[in-house]
Amino acid sequence: MADDLIFVSRITRLALIDLDDTPLGRIEDVIVLPHHDDEAPWVVGFVARVQRRRIFVNANRIASLDSRGVQLRSASVNLRRFEQRPGEILTSGLLTGRRVGDLLLRDIGLRRVSGVYPGWEVAELIVGGGGPIPLRRRPVKTLSWTAAPDLFDIGQTAREAAALTDLHPSEGAKRLRALPKHRRQELVRAMEEEDLAHLLEELPEPEQVQLLAALDLAQAVGVLEAMAPDDAADLLAELPSDERTELLEAMDDDDAESLQRLLAHGQHTAGGLMNPEPVIVVASAPVAEALAKLRDRDLAAPLATQVFVVEPPIETPTGRFLGFVGFQRLLREPPSLTVGQCLEDDDDAISVAPEMPETAVAERLAEYNLLAVPVCDERGRLLGAVTVDDVLDRTLPVGWRSRRR
Repeated sequence: MADDLIFVSRITRLALIDLDDTPLGRIEDVIVLPHHDDEAPWVVGFVARVQRRRIFVNANRIASLDSRGVQLRSASVNLRRFEQRPGEILTSGLLTGRRVGDLLLRDIGLRRVSGVYPGWEVAELIVGGGGPIPLRRRPVKTLSWTAAPDLFDIGQTAREAAALTDLHPSEGAKRLRALPKHRRQELVRAMEEEDLAHLLEELPEPEQVQLLAALDLAQAVGVLEAMAPDDAADLLAELPSDERTELLEAMDDDDAESLQRLLAHGQHTAGGLMNPEPVIVVASAPVAEALAKLRDRDLAAPLATQVFVVEPPIETPTGRFLGFVGFQRLLREPPSLTVGQCLEDDDDAISVAPEMPETAVAERLAEYNLLAVPVCDERGRLLGAVTVDDVLDRTLPVGWRSRRR
């Protein structure tokens, strides 16, 4: 139904606003990826003008899209200049005289998609005749996007890249490794940064380095920023120091600072393994708030099993670490109860030091049946958390990924 749609012509007049409803800029374009098999073209992001700069806004960072504007999930936005990637389609290019049969394409209707991967997809095309008659008086009609699939077909490489992103990252990595080197490089250059980040996390570091070398600086930075911090740090550690410095200097300041802290620790220690962004709350936070944080769909599964409780500040390194609470305990408690009331007396004793060897971290996880263990410094401040999947990745035999079937 048309009432379920939002049209590109309307979106490109909307404001870009942050989590606190503060205007940051204005949306100028919508970016879609080509259709794959019978699936509709997918909105991957938006082009916005912020502070006289055209920037890319990932669709995954959008909390809502309505008549008020395009609202972010956070209070900030990356101001790196927008550069169109291979495989991306700007809707502005489709709305400049492109024909559907004997008619001109006038507008594109997008439909909100819910489920595991929510977002927006191309649903309908608004077409009409040309000529001098004002648009609002021209007869128009609505067609399904399937009436003109060639509008969204931009070549074999883009289709293959889309097919890779449809797979589980581990399967996509396996398929990518089976391709000749030049073809692998073509495909990774055509992939979206976040999709490529998930795929790289499933490859051994030497192969990650080879693929990262195929990207330009801006795309490489985007991929590193989209990776889990511990995985990004492992990859950076494999690079020559001059290349590592160049990438860190080009990154967002907060991301670069976080990665530099990880790189300061030994690669095979708790500090080198940890993720510096676990779910953190203060003791006075209600259970309802903690559960809301765990429901974040961008949160890695092992990190979504528990919240870490600290004294302010809650950014790592935090105030004094107090303990942690598993999500099953939180589900059993009244929403208004404070998280501090759910703590056990000896929770803080389970933490590990950043210099602890990775094998000892594995033993600690097994001893307490945990999916994530807190890492604290000598002052008792929380630095991050080591998750069981990262420990397994390090402690399994070398080359285990290449032996998977």
